[in-house]
Amino acid sequence: MISARFGHFLDEPLAPLAKRFPLSPNVLTVAGFVITVAAAFVIPINLRLGGILIVFGGLCDMSDGVLARVNGRTSNFGAFLDSLLDRYSDALIFLSIAWHLADARDHTGALLSIGTMVGALLVSYARARGEGLGIPSQVGLMERPERMVLLIFAAFTGWLVPVLWLMFVLTHVTVVQRAYAVWKARK
Repeated sequence: MISARFGHFLDEPLAPLAKRFPLSPNVLTVAGFVITVAAAFVIPINLRLGGILIVFGGLCDMSDGVLARVNGRTSNFGAFLDSLLDRYSDALIFLSIAWHLADARDHTGALLSIGTMVGALLVSYARARGEGLGIPSQVGLMERPERMVLLIFAAFTGWLVPVLWLMFVLTHVTVVQRAYAVWKARK
């Protein structure tokens, strides 16, 4: 939803800066991943600091695509690397939140985090598999940008469990929406 409406809105305003950036977009991709790994280690200790690190990791993740498009440096490998590290990042963050909640003896919340992680991974898989069959599958309410915004909100407010309930339901609804899109376009 967010990426469909605002996917490339930063390309033009950041173009002058991106043209002067000497590094490969893949460097930003890896940097964002490293910051997100740090966030995963910090979340069980300090939820808000973990949220701040997620913001910085997300900024790198947004900027790598801008840098690649503006400088004509898009590549299949860059897109693959970005998607691969995004899945690892998602899994690590949700596992970290599950750890945080389990430490607080909130086992329902911990299971919700793991269930949301499964949903997040299936959202991505459903799109990739649908598109691998030649069927556009970028539909649904809970894509990665929405999840990141909600995770940051939850980290800053401490409302992890209510936000996890919302994400749990909506990630799995998104999987069903994508499955329906593939079913509808079947040949």
